[in-house]
Amino acid sequence: MVIVDWLAWFDAPEYGFARQVLQRGIAALFFVAFTSTLNQFPALLGERGLLPVPAYLARIGKPLRPSLFTWRYSDGLLRTVCWIGVAISASLILGLPQLGPPWVPMLAFLSLWLLYMSIVNVGQTFYAFGWEMLILEAGFTVAFLGSDQSPPPRPILLLLAWLVFRLEFGAGMIKIRGGQEWRDLTALYYHHETQPMPGPLSRQFHLLPKAFHRLEVLGNHGAQLVVPFLLFAPQPVGSIAAGVIIFTQLWLVASGNFAWLNWSAIVLAFAAVSDPVAHAVLPIIPPSWVPAPGSSASSPLWWVGIVLAVTVLLLVLSYWPIRNLFSRGQLMNASFNRWQLVNTYGAFGTVTKDRIEVTVEGTMDEDPDEGADWQEYGFKGKPGDVNRLSRQFAPYHLRLDWLMWFLPLRTVHERWFYALLAKLLEADQQTLALLRKDPFNGEKPRWVRATTYLYRFSTRAEHKQTGQRWIRLYLAEAIPPLSRRLERR
Repeated sequence: MVIVDWLAWFDAPEYGFARQVLQRGIAALFFVAFTSTLNQFPALLGERGLLPVPAYLARIGKPLRPSLFTWRYSDGLLRTVCWIGVAISASLILGLPQLGPPWVPMLAFLSLWLLYMSIVNVGQTFYAFGWEMLILEAGFTVAFLGSDQSPPPRPILLLLAWLVFRLEFGAGMIKIRGGQEWRDLTALYYHHETQPMPGPLSRQFHLLPKAFHRLEVLGNHGAQLVVPFLLFAPQPVGSIAAGVIIFTQLWLVASGNFAWLNWSAIVLAFAAVSDPVAHAVLPIIPPSWVPAPGSSASSPLWWVGIVLAVTVLLLVLSYWPIRNLFSRGQLMNASFNRWQLVNTYGAFGTVTKDRIEVTVEGTMDEDPDEGADWQEYGFKGKPGDVNRLSRQFAPYHLRLDWLMWFLPLRTVHERWFYALLAKLLEADQQTLALLRKDPFNGEKPRWVRATTYLYRFSTRAEHKQTGQRWIRLYLAEAIPPLSRRLERR
């Protein structure tokens, strides 16, 4: 009788809608991730990229984490991996593997996990973002949600809620332990203006009254430090907590570009949304997404065994992130095992107060002095042209633009950045495709250089008078003019 009761608890037929959103949503994010890689990886990390993978593998030998490219890398193989990932994720978005037995979507998601992990583990600095390990952990865990032939397993839904808890609570704790601006509620006086890649509404968010920004910070603390505990509460409280997280993440989507970080949190939060609540809030739901009560067969014992084994594995691996959450030296976006499962997350423990942008310029003049005609290269996402409205790219990830934001925070003398300057001197078409504007229309400039500017959003009065969305002030020449032989002026 105890076993029967426990098996009845194991099945969670009242979370059919949640499973549909989780499986299709995570598959959609994998689709974006593989598409982004297909479009950018060869230029950034390919055989002729800024940080070529073959040279990286020759230098370090076998990577510490598993990758299909350990034995051989080629751009053709990379593209094949990406196209396979795109095809599998598209089939999951359409719900095709979910029509079969539970092991079919399981294998599909585990394939996405292994394929994308192979890319991340050779991606070096261009793939060193917290949302890479987030999508990997989410893909692995969602793999065990089963198919339409059986009810969603409750242990996996709870593990997904645990993932959201670590994502949100970890981010909240890193802020409380981080900069004073989070504790005195002034962080958002700066964040909308200085975030890595502003969106089309970021300036409007920045210009809101400071009193409102303080309320934003208070709301953030509540959403990240209190609400995550309620994900595990009985319904409808768990669904309400998920709704708060979804709302706050949509607020972040509207205010900036953070690749698929916010969208991952939105999708994963549905693990706590029950069918009755979903029906009440979203009356128009495909009937097949919410099975009628009693229509689902019980999970087969072999599937229960697999899910329980995975549950035990993830619970054991949870020891290290739990210890990290309550450590004074809390790590942010760290993995404790080579498979990048049950990680620790967090973002923006401190907020940058000033926005310094590194710009790249070139000239056709023989003498690269200040009298030369210097033309600025345009990037797709990062601020440049002071009149240009920032675009919305997320969940798509512009990796080069993000790395450009980190340059003034670290050093402009990064190896990949000098490689970028060298590629621009050669007018490398693969590299130029990563940019929005090539001022030389495919011709080779004689010299390139890097300069720094202080950027700030224009006030409403300044925008009305000048049409500028940004005001910038020249700071310095960060890298003096370089020629094709990388000779300094």
